Amino acid sequence: MIIDLCKDFKKNLYKLSQKQREQFYERLNIFSENSFHPILNNHQLHGKLKGQYSINITGDIRAIYEQINKNKVLFLKIDNHNNLYD
Repeated sequence: MIIDLCKDFKKNLYKLSQKQREQFYERLNIFSENSFHPILNNHQLHGKLKGQYSINITGDIRAIYEQINKNKVLFLKIDNHNNLYD
């Protein structure tokens, strides 16, 4: 699987704490092995984010991505729950 991070995602990732960034990369490793591992709570979004998916990074931090094709995903946003879904 090819995993890409968009420019805005990278920008927001580096606004997070060092620990949160480390947690993201740990979850990304899990995601690359099994995108539906239970710890990720991977689920499809609805409403204005329809067609995108969310995974849990920490208790409050989520990463949103879209499936580009069978073998490629693009991570779009990372932030806390409230900021992403307002």
